[in-house]
Amino acid sequence: MSPLEQKFDIAIIGIYHKARDIGYTASYFLQMLDREGGLATAKKLINSTDISSGYSSLWELERLDLTVEALVHDHPEWHPLFTAEEIEKCRERLEECDYEFEN
Repeated sequence: MSPLEQKFDIAIIGIYHKARDIGYTASYFLQMLDREGGLATAKKLINSTDISSGYSSLWELERLDLTVEALVHDHPEWHPLFTAEEIEKCRERLEECDYEFEN
């Protein structure tokens, strides 16, 4: 695992903890992280044609900033880990929910 992937793992676990701090415990997401690692989990969620239940829950809580899509899209330091198509999928999914982009 590259140093960038290791840092991404820390960041993605960070959004899990931030969501838990606001009352949303994403147990399945944490299991995915433990089983597959941060990068594989992110790619799986981003490339899914279905919106995850966690994404829907965070939308209901008005906290799309805590989604994998926002983590990837809003932080260019992670862009080298993803294809341009994956970053675009993140933008489109967030835009569909009227997300206020950081950049």
